[in-house]
Amino acid sequence: MRAQKVESAAQISEFLSFPAKLYKDDPHYIQPLNNDVEAVFDSKKNKFFRFGECERFLFLNDNNETVGRVAVFVNRKYRNEQPTGGFGFFDCINDQQTADFIFDFCRNWHQQRGMEAMDGPINFGERDKFWGLLIEGFSEPLYGMNYNAPYYQQLFENFGFQIYFNQLCFGRKVHDPVAQNFLEMHARVKRNPAISAQRMKVRNLEKYAADFTEVYNRAWAQHGGGKEISKTQTLKLFNTLKPVINEHISWFVYENEKPIAMWMNIPDLNQWFKYTGSEFGIWQKIKFLVVKKFKKNTKMVGLVFGIVPEWQRKGIDGFMIWEGTKHFRRTTDFEDYEMQWIGDFNPKMIKIAENLETMVTRKLATYRYLFDRTKPFERHRRL
Repeated sequence: MRAQKVESAAQISEFLSFPAKLYKDDPHYIQPLNNDVEAVFDSKKNKFFRFGECERFLFLNDNNETVGRVAVFVNRKYRNEQPTGGFGFFDCINDQQTADFIFDFCRNWHQQRGMEAMDGPINFGERDKFWGLLIEGFSEPLYGMNYNAPYYQQLFENFGFQIYFNQLCFGRKVHDPVAQNFLEMHARVKRNPAISAQRMKVRNLEKYAADFTEVYNRAWAQHGGGKEISKTQTLKLFNTLKPVINEHISWFVYENEKPIAMWMNIPDLNQWFKYTGSEFGIWQKIKFLVVKKFKKNTKMVGLVFGIVPEWQRKGIDGFMIWEGTKHFRRTTDFEDYEMQWIGDFNPKMIKIAENLETMVTRKLATYRYLFDRTKPFERHRRL
């Protein structure tokens, strides 16, 4: 077996297409968009190249057939107890010897760069895409979420990886009954004439970007050492999402004109992309618009839920949830609601998810491997 660095157009094509060959008989697999994957490896698009390096490899057997792939990277802003690298886009046939060869290759690559541990499968970028190994809930992945066969877990754990943290996705049926205490909170808050709820509308995108930024920075940015975002960053994100924004499913709450809470949701794009394929050129974009028009999307995805500190534990969550739910039950075709993953190190956010009367729909894991096998293993600290 040998490793082959991905450099040529043919090698890039093989890197992108290998998982689809591996999962050709899996009805749940949805191939990610090639553009999304390639953006990770484009130094002009991925700001993390300013802080590190990234390479990707194919693994070929003695018959010159691809049996695995991986990307390895060092991100100097990835702070840990010891210098820790990462790897992602790991795919492999169901063979421990092949997996061990790939994992050993990753370890050696990182040791040559002074690393003492490696995490995977993670992304050379933000945590909102391509992060974690699926270990429970093998259903169609949400857009940007990793998917893998069940045997991957054993490949990792047999090599010696340990779970650094679990990533929990929570969901519920849109038309399931809402908890009585939410209805009571809604009724109580509704009596306050200063409090109002409104759905996000595309024509006022700049206003909602400012409102989102204010709520996010007050509710979440300082929680667990996070960083603030700017209105410019939020507006850029909103403009990117603009073609798929559903005006009925994202909500804001105001005290008079001041934003105090937000609940951001979008349609699950994979419910459309599964019909268009992994390419996204001009013809695929046209096909996407046709599919979007005629194929009902029945799953919405929760992105962010936040309430400013002084209004927490005062019923605003129940008010916002019931205001939004009443509306989108009546105006949309959504049947399922699923939240993007929450780390098990974040009990505050897990509590919010549980308060929404959700259940765990899938579990992913971020694994860590310490190169010094005598060193005590510690999980991600709780926030």
